[in-house]
Amino acid sequence: MFDTKSDFALNKFDQDAIVCRSATGVHIRLTREDFASEEEFLRWKVWSDGDYYDTEKDGRGFYDNSLPLDPRVDKLGAAPSVEADILTMLDAAEASAEQARRTADLIEQVKSCLTGTQYRRLWMLYARKMNVTAIARAEGISKASASRSISAALKNISAFFLEGGENR
Repeated sequence: MFDTKSDFALNKFDQDAIVCRSATGVHIRLTREDFASEEEFLRWKVWSDGDYYDTEKDGRGFYDNSLPLDPRVDKLGAAPSVEADILTMLDAAEASAEQARRTADLIEQVKSCLTGTQYRRLWMLYARKMNVTAIARAEGISKASASRSISAALKNISAFFLEGGENR
């Protein structure tokens, strides 16, 4: 930002005086009354404004009022953009939705080769993680009957996949 307390600013904004720093560092004001004539004051005022401006510009480079990106270019590419993150999330969500759709289709195909009872018992065995004894108890049948039903269901599923039923 512009330094309003600099010698250049103090001199530029005080049109009725030439403001300069003394040898001790104190700002002094040379007014119109300190000069022999108005023309002499104006000549020195124009000179001091120009001199302070040149002094203010000395040592300044192109990047004084901006941030150079040259040393940071390698770091700029390191962080993915927000758009890339959103696209990645959308792709992942789309892939997840596609996988869920394929899984649902496969379950429907497998379900079509089983009876309702066989499907229910396989669901309890694999999805609910119940053992054969718990399934038999829940359905009010013997353990052997539940076991035979599950074995028949697995046999039907094997035949389904061996025949390429996935593509029916």
